[in-house]
Amino acid sequence: MTQSLRFLMLAALAVWLGGIVFFGAVVAPTLFSVLASRHLAGTVVVEALTRLHLMGMAAGALFAASSMVHWRLTAGYARPFALRHLLIYGMLGLTLVSQFLLMPKMKALRAAMVEIDRVPPDDPRRVEFNRLHRQSTQIEGAVLLLGVGVVLSLARVRPR
Repeated sequence: MTQSLRFLMLAALAVWLGGIVFFGAVVAPTLFSVLASRHLAGTVVVEALTRLHLMGMAAGALFAASSMVHWRLTAGYARPFALRHLLIYGMLGLTLVSQFLLMPKMKALRAAMVEIDRVPPDDPRRVEFNRLHRQSTQIEGAVLLLGVGVVLSLARVRPR
């Protein structure tokens, strides 16, 4: 039973972190280099990022639940404030901020600009969009770093 829980934890984490790396290193750059317009690429990226966020939320919940059950079975208590859980909570929190606070603002700005590449770089809407985009990118990077922290925290724990 505990091996199955550990597998679930690792699988959830691998899916989430793999998705972030694949999205940032392959999906987004490829879309912006092969699609006919940056506007179209941005539209696809928004949809893909939404799915990545939903996948991350599910993976984070699965990781936390299986990890706490694992602790309960092996140590007698769930340890909701163990380092790996705090890191997962941070990952989930940042993902929620990106999905439900930043992305709606970015979508609204994109809709207001219609075709972002035709809007001057000093237009306040474009300046704000670029600021939000930087924040979004930084958040995804922070989620990835926290995930690496989870991996390291798991590597320190000896199997029982």
